[in-house]
Amino acid sequence: MYLPPQFKSDRTQAAALITAHPFASLISVDEAGVPYVTHLPLHLEERGDPLVLLGHVAKPNPHWRYLQARPQAVVTFLGPHAYLSPKVYPDLARVPTWNYLAVHCTVQATLIEDPAGKDALLKKLIGDHEPSYADQWRGLGAEYQHKMLAGIVAFELQVTDLQCKVKLNQHRPEAQTGMRAVYEAGTENERALAQWMTRLKSSADFPQGTEK
Repeated sequence: MYLPPQFKSDRTQAAALITAHPFASLISVDEAGVPYVTHLPLHLEERGDPLVLLGHVAKPNPHWRYLQARPQAVVTFLGPHAYLSPKVYPDLARVPTWNYLAVHCTVQATLIEDPAGKDALLKKLIGDHEPSYADQWRGLGAEYQHKMLAGIVAFELQVTDLQCKVKLNQHRPEAQTGMRAVYEAGTENERALAQWMTRLKSSADFPQGTEK
């Protein structure tokens, strides 16, 4: 993605964004050479240096076949985003913009085909989103579990390259106070952007001395 240096962030912020917004777009190339996209939740694991993403698709979804044939793919995550009015500036010679946080990962896919591996992956996703469901899943019985597991194809996506973009108008320090006031009083997405402003204020991703 287009990534000006003032909006470039690091792996730590990328991992935080993925964890907070795990619903991803998995992008591969189909047999005709056309991009094929599946929207799905992914589980993030940090295994030392490499980041790994775990997920699955329904067996009728051909995406797993594309991953099998061409293992390199792209995964994107979109965090909070919102419009920014030029009214936040102290002068009138300004234009609107859109602020957002996003992560793009280049990945190498490996299918997980054994039932035990798929079951372990599902339990990690359950742990992310509804830990209390784990007991219900275990109580469904081996036959039912096997049937459900046979209906999905799971995969591990090892991240080989990562880009994290945090666009919060960092290059416009004169707008920061007004932007924060608008976002803190705004929608859920806008409030989330204000929280990221606070989070990044003391880091290299955000200019110092711009807040009063």
